Amino acid sequence: MERCEWGNISDKMIKYHDCEWGVPLHDDRKHFEYLMMEVMQCGLSWTLMIEKREIFKACFDDFDYIKISKYSEKDIKRIIEYPGMIRSENKIRAIIGNAAKFMEVIEEYGSFDNYIWKYSNGKTILYQGHQKGKLPSKNGLSTIVSKDLKKRGFKYLGSVVVYSHLQACGIICDHHENCFRYKEIIDKYPTVHKRREKEEI
Repeated sequence: MERCEWGNISDKMIKYHDCEWGVPLHDDRKHFEYLMMEVMQCGLSWTLMIEKREIFKACFDDFDYIKISKYSEKDIKRIIEYPGMIRSENKIRAIIGNAAKFMEVIEEYGSFDNYIWKYSNGKTILYQGHQKGKLPSKNGLSTIVSKDLKKRGFKYLGSVVVYSHLQACGIICDHHENCFRYKEIIDKYPTVHKRREKEEI
């Protein structure tokens, strides 16, 4: 069984690649989990985030954004001191602030899922060349979404970070065409083809 090359790094990465990455996601709690991990990733590797996922889960109430939005200074201290945790107070504070903004989006749109998927009209985007492995770190769509999130007060969600989320939650399918997940996803979910140059920044 062939998969994207990065998905073979470790057992945890294999599981993440095979079961989660790129599968169209419609669960707000899971959206927030990915966004939280993507905030923590800034300047680090996604492999490290997957390895520390259980630590994040323990520190952040299993990614419950309602509880996280109410965290106090005591919680920040608890998280920083948790064994194995990435000790970035700025990122931790950003996640707490983002939880509150996340809830504001839910109040406006009914769910964060409704908000994020409106950018692709509910379809998974297949960009020309991406299935061949020609992947950018960001594109026009991720920049548009990032600008809107920043306008809403979200932190640490620049265009590169947002592009990672669009990949992870299945709005953009960036599995390689030889990867077994590529065919499974495009056969099961509604898709739309777009040309790469139409998303240039």
